[in-house]
Amino acid sequence: MTEYAVSVEGLNYNYGKLNAVNSISFNIKKGQIFSFLGPNGAGKTTTINLLITLVPIQKGKVTIAGFDVATQKDEVRKSIGVVFQDQRLDRDLTVWETLDFHGRIYSIPKEIRYPRIEELLELVELTEKRNVYTKNLSGGMKRRLEIARGLLVQPKVLFLDEPTIGLDTQTRKRIWSYIKKVNREGVTVFLTTHYMDEADQNSDIICIIDKGKIIANGTPENLKKSLAQDYIHLQTDDDAKTIQLIKDLPDVRQIRNSSKGLIIHLKEGGHLITKLIDLLRTEGVEIVSIALVEPTLDDVFIHYTGRGFGDVSHENNGFTHS
Repeated sequence: MTEYAVSVEGLNYNYGKLNAVNSISFNIKKGQIFSFLGPNGAGKTTTINLLITLVPIQKGKVTIAGFDVATQKDEVRKSIGVVFQDQRLDRDLTVWETLDFHGRIYSIPKEIRYPRIEELLELVELTEKRNVYTKNLSGGMKRRLEIARGLLVQPKVLFLDEPTIGLDTQTRKRIWSYIKKVNREGVTVFLTTHYMDEADQNSDIICIIDKGKIIANGTPENLKKSLAQDYIHLQTDDDAKTIQLIKDLPDVRQIRNSSKGLIIHLKEGGHLITKLIDLLRTEGVEIVSIALVEPTLDDVFIHYTGRGFGDVSHENNGFTHS
């Protein structure tokens, strides 16, 4: 029998008459990187709050590292690390003091705490900043410190809420190098992100929640294959006219605007390129470029939720509001 790092069965949560989480179930194997995606208000954050013991279980069963979230909260909290989206560092503590204080809260003996702090400072490349006050750190350094703090308790499951949001590309890559390193050492990672490339490239499993229900769950590759259709990237000299000409064609399922022109989603089994070229040329529309493209994770998200991931509003308080 597979032993799961996280197991969720029939989880349900209501805010009065609002059913925020609607009988969802999923499992995360030990050592996986699991991405939990969903639009604002989908129930994603309520679910996470339930998992990390910030909100009491109303109905359903959740176990983390083998401990029941409803009845063994202390054991669960000792088994998880959490890095919130919003920075939650004491501005008047140094880097070293921040980690030491966190270790004291968890009653980690100093003979264990001190060497662990040194290991983590080296891991996130903050050894030379050990005596710098957190208020004087860059955004990337603060995020690295928060990851180190989350790892101090040597968690079995690490929850990361938008760990790279607002960071430049180089710093994002550095953060992911740390995440992958601890993951290789056996830490299960539960991730939320609005960077679809991160979810696609780094996740073992992706779970999409919308309107309180799990609507898709699988590997990135299988989710993309589930669409069973390609789409067309099209650039012309007159997008408005192009849309009017092609919107009612029988093979067209959806047309979206993008920074690179039009994205035309085909119905299953649709074949359109030759017909499209002939139609536009006949109507005097100049084709700048046209290409048949395989589905991306963005397309998966749009297919299952009916909206683009760029339309998602970020939840401002990390794991605190749905």
